[in-house]
Parts: sequence; C-alpha cells; structure tokens
Amino acid sequence: MHPFAQLLDIADRSRRNASALPQQVEMVSYWRGVGFMLAGHLFAADMGDVAEILQPPRLTKVPGVRSWVLGIANVRGRLVPVMDLAGLLGLPSKSNWRSRRVLVVEHGDHLTGLLVDAVLGMQQFPVDQQHDVHGLDPVFEKFTSHSYERDGKQWAVFQFQELLVAPEFLQIAV
Repeated sequence: MHPFAQLLDIADRSRRNASALPQQVEMVSYWRGVGFMLAGHLFAADMGDVAEILQPPRLTKVPGVRSWVLGIANVRGRLVPVMDLAGLLGLPSKSNWRSRRVLVVEHGDHLTGLLVDAVLGMQQFPVDQQHDVHGLDPVFEKFTSHSYERDGKQWAVFQFQELLVAPEFLQIAV
C-alpha cells in the first residue's frame, strides 16, 4: 500500500472511532442569599450582608430607646445592638420566640443584630429570573430592590445596607 493511502486510511479510521465533542452546556449564573421570614413575608439578603446568624442572645436592656431596640448583646467579645426588625417597621411578628433568629449585619466597623421571625437557609435563584417586587406591604418598598419567584412564592431581596442608613433606623432615642 502506498504511504499516502496508508495515511488516508489512518485518518478515516481515526474519525470513525473518535469520541464526540462534548456538548456545549449553557451556564446559568445564580444569585445567592440568606432566606428569612418577616411578618409573614419571604425575603432573601445578600450573602455578603449577613456576617452571622444567631439564636436570640442574652440581652442587656438600654434605657431611653424605642421599643424595637431590644438591647445590647455580647457576641464573642463585641457589643452588638439587637433590634426587632418587625417592630422597627411597625409590623407584628408572626412567630414564636423559639423560631426567631438574629441576623448580624456588618456596616463599616459596626455590627447590628436584626431579629427576624425565622431563617430559611441559603437560597439561590437564577439571575435571569429577577423581577420587580409586587404585592408587598408598602413599608418594605424602600428596603427591597427586586425579587425572585420560586414555587409560586415571591422572595423579595432585602437591602440591609439601605436599612442601616435610613433615618427611622438611626433615630433610636425616645
């Protein structure tokens, strides 16, 4: 057999026995956040906003503050003010004390604990499934930017950084 014919035969056999190219899979980007419940609504906060999740710690009351300021807690040697987020927004809590949790949020060098009705673990949503917030109590409007939907339920994205600079949050003295 001629050497060029041999090369053609090898090339032909290589093509017949070659594995198929891998299928091109579309990559889906996800937004991840900490899910929580507040006043009967589902929310998610950006993972970077939540430094820690705690059971309600032992608190020292602070005199002369609004009723939603629950007190100060010692969290690993740092003093952390703990606020009732539902109380701050003028809403009733929809859960018992045992299921409630404190989301510790960092703003600059300061930590703030925000009491919520329940923490629902890490949630992830495809970024292309982002929607406007709809049907939510108006008190949440300035603290929510957008939402995601899963299983027919809306998860509004709560902006803790907006809350921590809001005038109503900063005015804690009675």
